[in-house]
Amino acid sequence: MTVLLAIEGLFIGTLLGLTGAGGGILAIPILMWSQDWNVTQAAPVALVAITISSGIATFQGLIEKTVRYKAAMWIAILSLPSIYLGIYLSKILPVHILTILLCIVMLFIGLRSIFSQNCSPHHKVLCPVNEETGRFIWCAKTRLSLGTIGIFSGFLTGLLGVGGGFVITPSLQKMTNLKFYSITNTSLMVIFLIGSSTVFLRITEGYKYPHAETIAFTITCIFGLMLGRLLCKYISSHILKIIFSSTLIFVSLILGYKTIGYIY
Repeated sequence: MTVLLAIEGLFIGTLLGLTGAGGGILAIPILMWSQDWNVTQAAPVALVAITISSGIATFQGLIEKTVRYKAAMWIAILSLPSIYLGIYLSKILPVHILTILLCIVMLFIGLRSIFSQNCSPHHKVLCPVNEETGRFIWCAKTRLSLGTIGIFSGFLTGLLGVGGGFVITPSLQKMTNLKFYSITNTSLMVIFLIGSSTVFLRITEGYKYPHAETIAFTITCIFGLMLGRLLCKYISSHILKIIFSSTLIFVSLILGYKTIGYIY
């Protein structure tokens, strides 16, 4: 069981390092199947691993000065109220409803990723970046747009226990003209900040993590992250998008089918 956890952690961490997103959303169903957990058991463990791994990547990005840390902090601050709401709903909604919601989110992300088109380098953006400094030009529209990302990603993190990178990364691509490497590193910092807040709230509310499984999955996830950040320079983003999207769609359909079959 520990070997299986290690392989899974390595895979999820690599995916996180390659894309700056997507690790948490796939970690949950993988843990559910391998450990025979439900979504409320798998989500907190997945979030711890993704949060710590993202924190290490954030530190590296800050050193490289590729993280837009003010934007990341603003997004994270605006996410706090919605994290509370998401956690509250996760406690009162039945487990099978949460699982179906997770499947819907995965299916939507997979289909959107396949059919979405890359934005033109000169497309009109909501959050413009100063070309000389590479930093955001802060105005009311920038604050509102980035804050909206925080509210939505915080809610999903609290509700489903995912890192929110699958929302943050494509949103920053759509709303800004940041370079992709800067987008992924900024996304990882947001994941770290939002994830840390969610983990802290769960601990203060008395949630008990399974120590052995959490440690094994987290450590291998960190190694996978480092591997992914090395490989991202050599793997085509188009190929990566197809593999990731296809995996999400396949997993969502299988998990949804099993959940509906269990209900009926």
